[in-house]
Amino acid sequence: GLVVTSPGWKPDAPLLAAAAAAGVEIIGEVELAWRLRPVGGDRSGARITADGGSGGAGGRPPAGEQGAAPWLAITGTDGKTTVVRMLACMLTAAGHKALAVGNVGTPIVEAVAEPYDVLAVELSSYQLHWSSSLAPHAATVLNIAPDHLDWHGSMDAYVGAKAKIFAPGTVAVYNADDATSTALAERAEGLAGRAGFTLGVPRPGELGVVEELLVDRAFTADPASEAAELAALADVHPFAPHNVANALAAAGLARAFGVPPEAVREGLRSFVPDPHRIQHVADVGGVAYVNDSKATQPHAAAASLAAYESIVWIAGGLLKGLDVDDLVRTCAGRLRGVVLMGRDRHRIAEALARHAADVPVVDVADTDTGAMDRVVTEAAGLARPGDTVLLAPVGASFDMFANYPARGEAFIAAVERLAAAGDPQAS
Repeated sequence: GLVVTSPGWKPDAPLLAAAAAAGVEIIGEVELAWRLRPVGGDRSGARITADGGSGGAGGRPPAGEQGAAPWLAITGTDGKTTVVRMLACMLTAAGHKALAVGNVGTPIVEAVAEPYDVLAVELSSYQLHWSSSLAPHAATVLNIAPDHLDWHGSMDAYVGAKAKIFAPGTVAVYNADDATSTALAERAEGLAGRAGFTLGVPRPGELGVVEELLVDRAFTADPASEAAELAALADVHPFAPHNVANALAAAGLARAFGVPPEAVREGLRSFVPDPHRIQHVADVGGVAYVNDSKATQPHAAAASLAAYESIVWIAGGLLKGLDVDDLVRTCAGRLRGVVLMGRDRHRIAEALARHAADVPVVDVADTDTGAMDRVVTEAAGLARPGDTVLLAPVGASFDMFANYPARGEAFIAAVERLAAAGDPQAS
């Protein structure tokens, strides 16, 4: 027998626990899709070699052969959807028939039946937990921070699920600036190769940043002495340090598949960010208003807060048991003021009292449909020209909104009403 489960079901759900106790195999849709792939010719592109060199990067895999399209797989706590969409743009720019699938867009079981050259696959920790035989052509673990611990039961179990993506025969594209991602790549056995990405100057075997350029020193003929210019920092949008890391991760996967440098640049330029991810909404009275409603836990909010120098921070929601002290301590020097909303706002207020006691804090207890208007008005009152009012809530949205897009849309609408009412600094 075989049970195919939705990834949202916890392993201790009664049906799944009973199946496991009876020795019945349990898999998820991703594993099912992997097993359903057509067999036949190898359609994989160029691979990095085990010593960090290239197996002929730049060549295009043959299209139209009978056989399974290779997977370029992405997991991590934050950035997965951005990277999978950037990657799909790069692959398309290189002339491949490619599609972003998995935890975003088209279900993989539908895509594997179609004649794609390559699939850009976003994988959540839930999906990886229920997988056993995946072997992507190349894969990345973008970053690791505590999340979904209520589902996995422990941080070790969460990390262990992510680790499955670095399978034997896979090129591991790891985050050299993230200790856990690096460790997972170092510990993985049987890899086809390893390549790091960093916001610093890349060493041989890495992609990174040199002055204003994104540079590849992993997928070149001689990484020790040769670098390939991939793109300019100005090609990354929206521009923020963590989004540069996203671009480098996507570029690493694309280069592992043989995508030429010019297609990496073209893909970044054609990429259209999903809404509610460091989305610039408007400038009102010299103040920028930015919607990052997708920042639903501390790691994501930290990346967002690091992108701006002087911030009025809008935060709050459901913290899911996650600690915010490190986040507040790290960003305290950037805060002009804070407006708190949502059920767990008191926990953020307590952290601010400990680590940013001189920062003005406004507590908005409202939960009605007009609450966001008051939040935005209070934020506008704290802001000065040159500041950024940033919605980076840290928490989930379900205490007040249907989901994080609904929260983001409420913020956008409130900012638009503020702009229509005139410059708040003029009153």
